[in-house]
Amino acid sequence: MHPPQALEVRDMPEDDSPRSLDEDHGPLVLGPVLRRVEGDRATIWVETSHPATVAVDAAPASGSARTFTVHGHHYALVVVSGLPEGAVTPYTVSIDGAPVWPLPGNTSPPSAIRTRPDGAAVRLIFGSCRESSPLSVTRFPPDALDAYAGRLIESINADAPTEWPDLLVLLGDQVYADETPEKIQRWLGRRKRRADAPKKQVVDFHEYTKLYLDSWGDPEIRWLLSTVPSVMIFDDHEIIDDWNTSDRWRTSMAALSWWEERIRAGLSSYWVYQHLGNIAPSALADDPVYAAVLSAGDSSGGDATEVLDAFGTRADHEPTAYRWSYAIDIDRTRLVVVDNRAARVLARGHRAMLAESEWTWFTEQIPGDYDHLLIGSSLPWLLPPAIHHLEAATERLAESPRNWVSKVGEKLRQAVDLEHWAAFKRSFDALTALLSQVGAGQGGVSPPPASISVLSGDVHHSYAARAVLGPDVVSPIHQLTCSPVHNDMPRYIRPAMKFGWNPPAAKLMRSLARSVGLPRPPVRWDKTADPYFGNAVGVLVLDGRSAHVTVEGTRPDKTLGEVASLKLT
Repeated sequence: MHPPQALEVRDMPEDDSPRSLDEDHGPLVLGPVLRRVEGDRATIWVETSHPATVAVDAAPASGSARTFTVHGHHYALVVVSGLPEGAVTPYTVSIDGAPVWPLPGNTSPPSAIRTRPDGAAVRLIFGSCRESSPLSVTRFPPDALDAYAGRLIESINADAPTEWPDLLVLLGDQVYADETPEKIQRWLGRRKRRADAPKKQVVDFHEYTKLYLDSWGDPEIRWLLSTVPSVMIFDDHEIIDDWNTSDRWRTSMAALSWWEERIRAGLSSYWVYQHLGNIAPSALADDPVYAAVLSAGDSSGGDATEVLDAFGTRADHEPTAYRWSYAIDIDRTRLVVVDNRAARVLARGHRAMLAESEWTWFTEQIPGDYDHLLIGSSLPWLLPPAIHHLEAATERLAESPRNWVSKVGEKLRQAVDLEHWAAFKRSFDALTALLSQVGAGQGGVSPPPASISVLSGDVHHSYAARAVLGPDVVSPIHQLTCSPVHNDMPRYIRPAMKFGWNPPAAKLMRSLARSVGLPRPPVRWDKTADPYFGNAVGVLVLDGRSAHVTVEGTRPDKTLGEVASLKLT
C-alpha cells in the first residue's frame, strides 16, 4: 500500500478568477483526455475553441483528426497509432500546428501513454458520484480522485516506483445536471435562459459543457485524465435524479415543458464527453453515431448539431436504438459495463433493468477464456439485505392492480430512490442465475473464473459483500461498491444504511416482502467490509489467479488512507 500523500489545500476561486467559466480558455478548452489503449493504438479526446486539426505526437506514434462541432463547441477524437509495446510514451498536443499541451508554465509530470508489459498485474481504479472539483465545492469532504491524482504526481516527481493503474472506471454521476455546484448556479443566474428552466439545473447542451469544464478543468484531475486511460457509464444525475424509475415517472417528466430539451442535451452531451471515449479504436468505424457525425462534418463544414440533437431524442424515445454498454479485455481480465438507466423496460408487469436485446448482448459477452470477470454496474446488485427486501416489496406494491396500493408503492419508490436491481426482480434473479452459472464453470466459461466481482456506486457509501450460492459455484462472487468519490451522505441517513445490514432489520423487511407474496431471493450475501461513508476510490488488483481490493478514503487533512482491504480469491 502507498503511504498517505498530502494534497495541497487551496481556496475556492471567485468567478473573476483565472478559471472562470466565462473566460477565454485559449485554443485547448478541455483535455486532452486519454481514453482507450488497445494494442499499439490509443484514443485522445479534446475540446477546442474553434474548428481545427488536432495532432498528437507520441513519437514514434502519432495521430491527427479534424474537429466536429456541436452547438458551437468543437471536439476531436484522435487515434494515435504505432505505440511501442510495454512502454511509457510521453505525448504532446498541437492545434493547427501550434503546441497547446502541455500548458504554458506546466509543473505537472509529462502526460504519457502506457502500453502494458507482458505478465503485469491488472490494476483498476473505480468509483462513482463526483460533484465538481475541490476548486468549486467546499461543503464536501476532500475529493478522493483529486487526492489519488496528487499521489501519482508526487510519486513521479520523487522518482519513486509506483504501481500504475491500467484503467480508471467511473461508474456514474460524473456530473450533476440537477444538483449543480454553487459556481454553476451563479453562472446560470447571469445567463439569459428559457423562462421555464429550473433555476439551479442545467437544461441545454451549452449548459452541460460548463459542468464538464468545471469538473474536469481542475488541474490535478485534468492531468490524471490525460495520462490514465478511463472508461465511464452514466447514472441518473447526468440527466436527473430517479431517471427512468418507472413508466409513471416518465409520464410525469414528459409533461414538463423543458424536459425534452434536457433529455436531448443530456444524452447527446454524454455521448460527446463520456461515451465516445469508451469505444475501442478498432470499433470506432462500426459506431453508427460516430459515422453520422463524421459524415455530417464532411457535408456541413464539421457541424454535427442536427445529428446529435436527433440522436439524443431518439435514444430516449427508443431505448434500444443505441447501445451504451461495452466490454473490455485487459490481459486475462474481462470487464463488462452495463447500462442501468437508458435500456430499462418500464411497462407495468414487464419491468426489467435491461431490455431483451441488451440482456442478450450482455450474456454474449460472458463466454470466454479469462481469469477474472468484472461487471460494471452503476447500481449495486447486492444492497444491505433490509433495503433489498424493502425495494422488492415496493416494486410489488407499485405493480398492484389496486390503484390506491399502486400509488402508495410508487410514491414510496420515488421518495427514497428504491430503484436498484432489487426493484427489478426479474432482472435481479436473472443476473443472479447468470453469475451462478459462470461461477460453476458453465455457459462457455471453463474453468470457472478465479473471481467474479460486480463493481458499483450510486449509494454514497462503500462496502463489500460476498454472495453465498449453491455448492456448484466455486468462483468467489463479490459486490464491491465504492461511492462517493466527491460527495456526501447526510448524517441522518447513515444509521439507516448501517441498520440495513442488521439481521433483525433484514428479518423485519423480509416479513414485509413475504406479506406481498415474494419468495426468498435466490442468493444470500454477507457483508465482508463495513460501510464507509467518506469519499473514496477503490483499487482492484488482479494478478494471475489472485484478486485483491482496497478502498482508500480521504481524511480531513486531504490525505488518502486505507479504510478497507479484502482478498477476493
